[in-house]
Amino acid sequence: RASVVNDADPYKGFTVVDAPADVRQPRSAFTDAIGSAVDELLVETAATPEQILEVQRLRYRVSCEEHGFLECSADGLERDCFDGHSRHVLVRSRFTGAALGTVRVVLPTMGGAASLPMSSVCEDRVLSSILDTRAGEISRFALARDRTGVSPAAAALMRLCLMRGIVDISGRVGLTHWCAIMENSLWRLLRATAIYFEAIGPAVEFHGRRQPVVGAINTIL
Repeated sequence: RASVVNDADPYKGFTVVDAPADVRQPRSAFTDAIGSAVDELLVETAATPEQILEVQRLRYRVSCEEHGFLECSADGLERDCFDGHSRHVLVRSRFTGAALGTVRVVLPTMGGAASLPMSSVCEDRVLSSILDTRAGEISRFALARDRTGVSPAAAALMRLCLMRGIVDISGRVGLTHWCAIMENSLWRLLRATAIYFEAIGPAVEFHGRRQPVVGAINTIL
């Protein structure tokens, strides 16, 4: 059965500070948006084979069909070798039950940082910053374009809803750091909501130009 993350308030602990002009809004509007998200969205940790299939179908729809930056498979699922040692978050509509967003945290194996996806595109000196940590890699952010039944206010906060699920997973598995290869737009959005990652090394080509980032969980939030 799904593990529901902070069902009463999936945005507890997140505040907007120093927001850039393109995302800044009055506090009352942000508070109203949080209320809409709580009413309309459900955050789950995917815990069953059926939920993992939902994750992989949604990733296929977003990454393969809508954006076209990953190869399409014949079975309509987007998956890779890292799914087996990952924990997955789902955001769904409370009203329709439809899966609208997903993200995963890839957990390190005995190979440490070398077992994370970013090891395939980052130099060893970049990975050295997380060698002595319990770091998980955040990847496969996917948000469906079709958000039928969800208000624009709630839809605008779905990324934060996914981050709330990541926080819950990370606490349960004992992670100390997060790393990611992040689009600049997502990096800016997270900074605007007081979630601070630091750049490590130069930008890399990974389905477009992206920035390797890292941060200690107790200082990011």
